[in-house]
Amino acid sequence: MTTTEAPLARVRAVGTGHVRVEGRDKVTGAARYAGEIPFAELAHGWLVLSTVARGRIRDVEADAVLAMPGVLAVLDHRNAPPLKTDYIGLLGTAPDPTCAVFQNDHVPHLGWPVALVVAETSEQAREAAEALVVHYEQAPHDVGFTGDHPDAHPSDGHMPAVTDKGDLEAELAASAVVVDATYTTPEEHHHPMEPHAATARWEADRLEVVDSNQGATWVVAELANLFSLDPASVRVRSEHVGGGFGSKGVRAHQVAAVMASRMIGRPVRVVLTRRQMFTLAGHRSPTIQRVRLGADTDGRLRALDHRSLSRTSTVHEFVEPSAGVARVMYDADAHHTENRVVPLDVPSPTWMRAPGEAPGSFALEAALDELAHRCGVDPIELRLRNEPDRGPVSGLPFAGRNLRACFEEGARRFGWDRRDPRPGVRREGRWLLGTGTAAASFGAGAAPSTASITAEADGRFTVRIAAADIGTGARTALTLVAADALDVPPDRVQVRLGDSAFGFAMIAGGSMGTRSWSWAVMAAAGELRDRLVPGAAIPAEGITVRSDTTAAIDALAQKERHSFGAQFAEVAVDTATGEVRVRHMLGVFAAGRIVNPLTARGQFTGGMIWGISMALHEEAARDAASGGPVGADLAGYHVATHADVSRVEAHWVADDDPDDPVGIKGIGEIGIVGAAAAVANAVWHATGVRHRSLPIRPDRVLTGGRDA
Repeated sequence: MTTTEAPLARVRAVGTGHVRVEGRDKVTGAARYAGEIPFAELAHGWLVLSTVARGRIRDVEADAVLAMPGVLAVLDHRNAPPLKTDYIGLLGTAPDPTCAVFQNDHVPHLGWPVALVVAETSEQAREAAEALVVHYEQAPHDVGFTGDHPDAHPSDGHMPAVTDKGDLEAELAASAVVVDATYTTPEEHHHPMEPHAATARWEADRLEVVDSNQGATWVVAELANLFSLDPASVRVRSEHVGGGFGSKGVRAHQVAAVMASRMIGRPVRVVLTRRQMFTLAGHRSPTIQRVRLGADTDGRLRALDHRSLSRTSTVHEFVEPSAGVARVMYDADAHHTENRVVPLDVPSPTWMRAPGEAPGSFALEAALDELAHRCGVDPIELRLRNEPDRGPVSGLPFAGRNLRACFEEGARRFGWDRRDPRPGVRREGRWLLGTGTAAASFGAGAAPSTASITAEADGRFTVRIAAADIGTGARTALTLVAADALDVPPDRVQVRLGDSAFGFAMIAGGSMGTRSWSWAVMAAAGELRDRLVPGAAIPAEGITVRSDTTAAIDALAQKERHSFGAQFAEVAVDTATGEVRVRHMLGVFAAGRIVNPLTARGQFTGGMIWGISMALHEEAARDAASGGPVGADLAGYHVATHADVSRVEAHWVADDDPDDPVGIKGIGEIGIVGAAAAVANAVWHATGVRHRSLPIRPDRVLTGGRDA
């Protein structure tokens, strides 16, 4: 046993830069990911995906494959166990039926899982899966995404489909200046560096899954529901995750691995290939957005109308809520927003970094830029003139809205006052130069979580929480938060996470992870400090306390809580080739208390670089004839590389909420919001041509914004 000691002085860890506590393990290979952890008698599963875009399975010729070397089983709709799908999941929605694999002979899109081949080795499983012959009864399919599709309809998703106040048409008619434009964004994909992988192992009626996910307790809840299990009999571990961005929830590969493991009585691992991820990991739907703005001559809004159409699958309705960003950013006497979807024969879309806000901010902030030009008002000044006092739709007060400070600091750092507002006048040889800006916001929510902290006999502290570090530095951030809450140096704190056995915790999503987990850790630390008596002995097993923030979060005053930001971009446009280069990208953010400036800056700049990629490169094309993606790999799907990223800066301003006991806001998504709009607005300033469709490809630049 040892004794507790009174702290000599308060140690301040939060707010100072710290390298990742697991950094050495990652660079040396000691950190193991889901596809690397060894299991005795491990078998390997390989998914077989449909080759038709719509129809039914007539037959699966499994006998020949079962005779191949090493093959242990072929799992399909004829021998798979039934799954339960009539439940409401952790996120308040029904499960994506893509998870309910092998339940019938229906094929709703190209790349639908139709079988799983299980073999002794991954190579044997792949060879056998490629040899499996599946016969289909093919039906006509529809993947055509158009604004006038007859099946389009309003849909709520995770927010109301429609909000409305005032007489929109009357205010538009009374406006001195009106912008009425349609903006489009393409299908986009997450594709984290670590592919999706899961290993399932049954021991009697207990299930263990080692997975790459964004929330272990989320996966437990879904698997327990699907397989009608007691959640206490399911354990999910996910210690290291190589990126998620919204894609790593519950997917077909986890469910298939669980089925196969029970069938053969051995652990089974299923890892998705990069090509399979294009149909099984979700994606961001394309959008068609119409924005109508009516304003007085000084740019003050009288009418704001933002309507978005996105695409969903025929088996699961997922909404990309792009019109939602207007419900926070700007008010008007008449205010209308609407999110609509059209079901098509495509894979189900899903959450992707800043779902709704990323494509929605492109349309809204580009329209604001058009309005500023028509009114002859500086783009920053126009936005500040339309700053709302309360939530434009909710009517709730803002718990801090420091957008003005972001623009003022960003304009100073960027040199905005030197900008000539006239488009197409700055030139360096064959390059036209331009600058643009855009505003950004993302919700700062929190969800109930639990955490435990143990005061160890050796004077150290162990934090256990089922959080998920998906590469964001959450493990390090929680170490710093715990150290400050306990009044000890960070090196006396060990954070263990990614294990559902630690109790319920919020997922790493919606920019709510670190905020929610920190709240639970701080609560546990406060109680533990109350129990520790200076000079008293700590038993060998330590002293453990556990927190639950449900009541505290429920008691938080209802306000509009968001991170805000101002994005700035300078671009150069080659008049001969149509190439666009981003020379300088700068973002200033109001995002609460910054826990670790080192990893925070990486999150901000990573989001901004993704915004550059969204503006200039990312575009998944879908073949109308086959119904499948064209170039389903990272050679055909273009993203920004080092050569596309020059000078990217991220800064932040003070952002305090006196009513918030935590003071931390999420930063994982705010960096991408507004970034694509800032680049697009800069391209207009450089060329005088407005691009309302992303990406801004060279051929579109050469044709004045039209497809060649």
